[in-house]
Amino acid sequence: MKVTSTDAHYQQPIYKATATQSYDECQYMSEWNMFRILDSLHHTATGLDNLPAWFLRLGAPVFCSPLTRLLNLSLATSVVPIQWKSAVICPAPKVAAPHCHADFRPISVTPVLTRIMEKSIVRHFMYPAFQQTTIAPSLDDQFAFRPTGSTTAAVISLLHTVTQMLSINPYVSVIAMDFSKAFDTVRHVTLMEKIAMLDLPDHVYNWLVNFFTGRLQCTTYGGDTSALATISASIVQGSAIGPASYVVNASDLKSVSMGNVLLKYADDTYAIIPSVNVETRTRELDNVELWAQKNNLTLNRSKCVEIIIHDRRRKRQLVMPATLPNIPRVQSLKVLGVTISNCLSVAEPVNRVISSSAQSVHALRLLRSHGMTN
Repeated sequence: MKVTSTDAHYQQPIYKATATQSYDECQYMSEWNMFRILDSLHHTATGLDNLPAWFLRLGAPVFCSPLTRLLNLSLATSVVPIQWKSAVICPAPKVAAPHCHADFRPISVTPVLTRIMEKSIVRHFMYPAFQQTTIAPSLDDQFAFRPTGSTTAAVISLLHTVTQMLSINPYVSVIAMDFSKAFDTVRHVTLMEKIAMLDLPDHVYNWLVNFFTGRLQCTTYGGDTSALATISASIVQGSAIGPASYVVNASDLKSVSMGNVLLKYADDTYAIIPSVNVETRTRELDNVELWAQKNNLTLNRSKCVEIIIHDRRRKRQLVMPATLPNIPRVQSLKVLGVTISNCLSVAEPVNRVISSSAQSVHALRLLRSHGMTN
């Protein structure tokens, strides 16, 4: 698989020199918590260290003490062991019949111990910082990878925003934007500049810098494994810190015109523009593209789509805006698994469910007619 996690303009993120905490001050993990974590490990893929989850779970009473010291020491010194920064890529198909490397999702399988520490860092430090820092208001439009976020909340917020705009506008433009391999190309230096704004202890920030520095990855596919390669970008798709980091990375992406709204679920970004601001659509897209370039991302305009949502009672009176260059206009849009039509009708998703149910009922009747009782 082609390595895409690179940054042609890579810069080393800067460490903070004020991290002076001692080991005793950084004991955020207790032996009892470590035992509970190990004892509740589920079956999961094994990283390059070949240390399986079942072995750690069986040996939890013995391993909890040294592993507690290891994790606390790692955080106190802001050093991530090199073995924890090596991952194997197990390509996951994104389509039924993949034909090229772009049809696969590059999931990084890191050591189990790495994931344990990552989850503890996110839970103990990053999530609380999302609620307590000056950057927190910038996370209000992001519904992914947050304790209070969900796809349901994202869809409800989008529909609520659209219906509010329709009360004083004849139509609303919703542009669904697509970033090419967003998780795999995030620029580390700009990411760490944003993480530095969080209310994190300096030794935790330095640990995150070290986590993203000097990473290695190889790819396994069809029984063959490639050589390890250095990566200089990405948030490590498949890691526990990656999703929370992307939330911070996208926190400064905002609309540029008053009255327009941006809603985000991870890298799925939606620009909601009322008819009164319809002339600002190109400006919003240009702003998103400029932000993407700054963060080593690519706005894939060929996969962006626009839907004009209107009140069906005013359809005959509507004068639709011109289509955007190279961005198709659709009659319905699938937002996080929910189909939204251009007149907010539920007919299409209901008909799809009815059709699918009818096929299942027909299959059951056919099986029963051939002797199946239950």
